[in-house]
Amino acid sequence: GNVRSVRNAILANGYEIEDITCPSQITSAKVIVFPGVGSFRSAMKVLKEKGYVEPLREYLANHDRPFLGICLGMQTLFESSEETSDGESKLDGLGIIPGPVVKFDSSKMAVPHIGWNGRINHQESPVFKYVDQQEDVYFVHSYYAPITERNSDWALTSTTYSDQRFISSVQKGSIVACQFHPEKSGKTGLRVLKGFLEAVQNQTLSNTSTIAVDVTSQTKLVKRLVVALDVRQNDHGDLVVTKGDQYDVRENEKEGVLQGRGGVRNLGKPVSLAARYYTEGADEIAFLNITSFRQGVIQDMPMLQVLEEASRSIFVPLTVGGGIRSYKDPQSGQSWDALQVASRYFRAGADKVSIGSDSVYAAEAYINSGGKKEGTTSIETISYVYGAQAVVISIDPKRVYLNAMSDCDLKHVPVELAENQAGPNGERFCWYQCTVKGGREARDICAVTLAKATEALGAGEIMLNCIDMDGQCNGFDHALMNAVSNAVTIPIIASSGAGNEQHFNDVFQATKVQAALAAGMFHRKEVEIKSVKKHMSDNNIPSRK
Repeated sequence: GNVRSVRNAILANGYEIEDITCPSQITSAKVIVFPGVGSFRSAMKVLKEKGYVEPLREYLANHDRPFLGICLGMQTLFESSEETSDGESKLDGLGIIPGPVVKFDSSKMAVPHIGWNGRINHQESPVFKYVDQQEDVYFVHSYYAPITERNSDWALTSTTYSDQRFISSVQKGSIVACQFHPEKSGKTGLRVLKGFLEAVQNQTLSNTSTIAVDVTSQTKLVKRLVVALDVRQNDHGDLVVTKGDQYDVRENEKEGVLQGRGGVRNLGKPVSLAARYYTEGADEIAFLNITSFRQGVIQDMPMLQVLEEASRSIFVPLTVGGGIRSYKDPQSGQSWDALQVASRYFRAGADKVSIGSDSVYAAEAYINSGGKKEGTTSIETISYVYGAQAVVISIDPKRVYLNAMSDCDLKHVPVELAENQAGPNGERFCWYQCTVKGGREARDICAVTLAKATEALGAGEIMLNCIDMDGQCNGFDHALMNAVSNAVTIPIIASSGAGNEQHFNDVFQATKVQAALAAGMFHRKEVEIKSVKKHMSDNNIPSRK
């Protein structure tokens, strides 16, 4: 999933790349970079099928040949992993590093571990020559390698998530690997790659020394600031960034259109706006394709080109949403499943895909079957290959107001509202009805039920919107955020309603969300990213510098 991003990050440092396409190239390689996003099981299966396992073990055996593993590329170095299918106890890895890879305890923390976190150095290494220890790096994983007596001499850095300490990078001789993603860690990550590649070139990579580590030291996962770009075609056929007012993206009477419907709001070009937000400090960027598909995602080349162009110079996580579903061309009869559609987006530079309407249909089928997983939904097939952390569920609910909790039927979860969120007749309760097709069609399923079902199907994160708050600039819907975050163990991104810096402080202090998303206020330059982060820092809310 992260191959294009790693390739672009290496190119940005001025080095040339050769793709390994057969086992014999491993033997003759000068240096190997092994990136990976996805499941341990499918990765090891592919390595075995392609005949790469033994050549890799031979290459790594003496620890003297330069190697950089990233994320799954690090985990496969260990003896085994718990990331298995039903009925399997463990899976064998390459066996270079002693010890297992195990899963985070979701009863103690949100899983996956997603976001920017720190590092505690266990060794001095030329890999971190250009990086300060205080600089955060980007993680996205559900499984980790614990430090044990057998592998402690491999630990280059460790990181803590909740109370769990894990190996965040390793080095022995010329073998280096990291659990975090340098290609998605902004300028810090580019400098990590620079340190590694320069050390290979200068033949100084193995020049390391041990550091005394304070076993009580802790790192902290910061709160993420996500910028969303709603991308669609305007009336002239150009892709533009727009912004809705309760999901209506056309100019209206408030904007000087006196009669009829105005044109699509044009707030800028997708790639240039995304590049601006990367420079200004956005922690993640989401491209949400809200164009109605006439041909299907596979033929939607402009959006793929946006991703490919953006990934050349933007080194933070990129999420893409819109049309992640199975599709059949009515003219040719050719079919593509959701995994093929998502794979095309990943190859274009996306790190995560956001599934909207298709997740509602999948959840409905799961509930109607009595909680039986068929293994064929878009959520299941994509998470099986790319991992749960690559699947984001975008929930678009609207309030159905109630006079009392007891007015809600048993299959929906009622929520109490704050006084300033009361309904048109003073209602202080509601349930959140999910919608599909860009909010145009309501379904008989609530946001809490949808979140629980999609987590069970394999989703790794939820982007939680609220149609009632969208474009109103009155802050996030805390009641909705708490209702969903209390029902699931996967991370939540708060969305819809941000209008100023205080709204971010409020949602981070009043709810358990790990990230908050905004769009219009940044597009219109009403608020700057740096001012939001300063406001967070001033109020002791951790953020990436």
